[in-house]
Amino acid sequence: MKNRLTLIMIATVGLGLSFCATAQTKSTSLFNGKDLSGWHADVPEMDNNPAVKSPFIVRNGMLVSLGTPGGHLITDSVYQNYRLEVQYRFAGKPGNCGVLVHASTPRALYGMFPKSLEVQMMHENAGDFWCIVEDITVPDMEKRRGPKEQWGVDGDKKRRIINLTDKSEKPLGEWNTMVIECVGDAIKVWVNGDLVNYGTNCTTQKGQIALQAEGSEVEFKKVILTQIKALGS
Repeated sequence: MKNRLTLIMIATVGLGLSFCATAQTKSTSLFNGKDLSGWHADVPEMDNNPAVKSPFIVRNGMLVSLGTPGGHLITDSVYQNYRLEVQYRFAGKPGNCGVLVHASTPRALYGMFPKSLEVQMMHENAGDFWCIVEDITVPDMEKRRGPKEQWGVDGDKKRRIINLTDKSEKPLGEWNTMVIECVGDAIKVWVNGDLVNYGTNCTTQKGQIALQAEGSEVEFKKVILTQIKALGS
């Protein structure tokens, strides 16, 4: 616990420095509450079977990932230097989902996952990083990722980087707020106000944003992006 608190303090200092060097500009909702304009689905099972329906729908003003078949809902646009706020909840049973940032090449891993850096939303693991053909560096790397010789960004390598804090998520059925800040090669993640992960030296600094269908139904009430501009630029 002491080590985790130390890491949080280090990350918080970095957070303060980030705000000294940047300024937020205009915010845009990436979901209009009516349809999936601005997004496109990439669901491998839909390639050759017209009977398969997309797992991404709009229901009661919410963007919903039904969980199956597996795939991704991807923004049409590419983004760089931004803060993304996502409000979500698991609609029924707890399960798995994620927000992918800096997404690019589709189906780069296992014929399913786009090249990206995933911010995990899996119940009780929100804020973990998963490296998907991209990479990132965090404090106390070997403790949180495993032996260095086993690190990697594809296949069965150690691609998971465990988050800094536990128990930041709300009880099942309540709304969680996840904030992901991507500035330069750094990524910070908050869950319900707690700083849960922080990394630098990300191998990419821009890309699309994707939401997953990964086995569990998830409702999204808010997906808001705020551009961040470096002061003096």
